[in-house]
Amino acid sequence: MKKSLLFTSAALLTAAATFTTVNSQDNEMSFFITSEGSGDGANLGGLAGADAHCAALASAAGSSGKTWRAYLSAHATSNSPAINARDRIGFGPWYNANGVEVASNLNVLHGPNNNLNKQASLTENGDEVNGVGDSPNQHDILTGSTLDGRTVDDGSNHTCNNWTSNDEGSAHVGHFDRVGGGQNPTSWNSAHGSAGCSQEDLIRTAGNGYFYCFAID
Repeated sequence: MKKSLLFTSAALLTAAATFTTVNSQDNEMSFFITSEGSGDGANLGGLAGADAHCAALASAAGSSGKTWRAYLSAHATSNSPAINARDRIGFGPWYNANGVEVASNLNVLHGPNNNLNKQASLTENGDEVNGVGDSPNQHDILTGSTLDGRTVDDGSNHTCNNWTSNDEGSAHVGHFDRVGGGQNPTSWNSAHGSAGCSQEDLIRTAGNGYFYCFAID
């Protein structure tokens, strides 16, 4: 009888440990706001440069084994079709640095029931970003995207030459804290355009060149 109880207890402990390990793996960080931008305004080195920035920050924070993509759209050019931010980031679910789910899938992410807000939209280090009411306010997050995560196709340059310029065009931005001004002030990904593409312009319109990073695997 005692042996049976010992075996049962051991089995339960093993199962609990396995569940904890799997749960921990499932809730590993797969979403963050960059803790720093390029330092060169919206010139991120294109989508490839932005992706590399996401990967470098994630690695420095201790994350490994994931492929990271920046949540950025890009306009069509003579050599390439338009690229939608939503098509770059996998299918979810996504968790912040504290293991809190911010969205279970793409539809939730771009719908009214996601968990993106000041408390949950953290950096790769688990820190909150300055928003409305903080000094300085840095709640503008580069996206170049519409509310549903696609390119803004109205004939204007909303991506600072597809994230290669600190001079030409404007950057469409979202408000990670879901408050402020603009056409869609409560939108995390499509609130308004920036004053320009330089670091000074981004700062002047309450940003600092930050962007969202999502793990696709």
